[in-house]
Amino acid sequence: MNIINKMISLTLLLLAASACLAQTDERMKRSVSASRLASPRSKRMVGGTLAPPVPWQAMVYISDSMLDGGYAGGALISERWVLTAGRNLFVRKSRPHTQGKDPVVPKVYLGITGRVEADASREVAVEKVVLHPGFQNRSDWDNDLALIQLKEPVVMTDKVTPIPLPERGHSLADTVRGSGVIPGWGWGILLTPATSLKYLVLPLANHSDCKAEYERIEFTPAVDDNMFCTGPTEYEENVCFGDAGSALAVTDANTGDIYAAGILSFDKSCKRHKYGVYMKISSYLPWIHSVIRGDTEKSPALRSDAMSKMYSRQP
Repeated sequence: MNIINKMISLTLLLLAASACLAQTDERMKRSVSASRLASPRSKRMVGGTLAPPVPWQAMVYISDSMLDGGYAGGALISERWVLTAGRNLFVRKSRPHTQGKDPVVPKVYLGITGRVEADASREVAVEKVVLHPGFQNRSDWDNDLALIQLKEPVVMTDKVTPIPLPERGHSLADTVRGSGVIPGWGWGILLTPATSLKYLVLPLANHSDCKAEYERIEFTPAVDDNMFCTGPTEYEENVCFGDAGSALAVTDANTGDIYAAGILSFDKSCKRHKYGVYMKISSYLPWIHSVIRGDTEKSPALRSDAMSKMYSRQP
């Protein structure tokens, strides 16, 4: 009986071991299969690649929740000014909910690459916000710009420094590789808020194609000459909710200058639409400079009067 019992026990052990090996093999097959599927899927994530420190990138923060205003991007353009999308300064972003309303004064964070870094030590105090005077004249995306003045000049470091604006001679037609780089806090493929700053290298799109595309789609921008567009990457990555306000940085092929060509306005491309739409900064330089100078309504007349008097006194 002892021999028979031992044989039965050995048989049961072998059967159990065989079943365990079969389960392990099946799990391994499933794991290999999942990893094969994950690779192309991860390349197509809306949110892009984790960004290194981007010294001009700002977080313009109202709330963690998109329903309460959310947070988005901005670009430090001088020691006291951040340029962003005007819609970022409202809890509800559409034209019916912004007309006649004062913008929210947001919190601004500089020199961070993660949401957890957005604390008091990285916050820069805000003096005031200035919406473009033609903000949302006709649609949600008209003149979608705002300037945020900081209370104190920021201290320049390897993590915080402004990005230049376009200068005379800079042209989008002369950018290196016909593309630009945009960092952002945009949502990922599962439409969840970003916890880390990411970036995309996006090709500049044909203006006519972008305009024609959105003419066929309701509740999208009427793309005009004050705007330009980017398309998705070869892996179908694109800008998405929360990337608005970030600057598309480009490199001039002739001079090597890096500058901010546009501020992202229409960030709803995600997987649904092809093109991201930007406010072309070169079209708005007179307004930007007038605000940064601190011009009042009388300033142009005062300058004109002074010039006239000086010319009139010449022999």
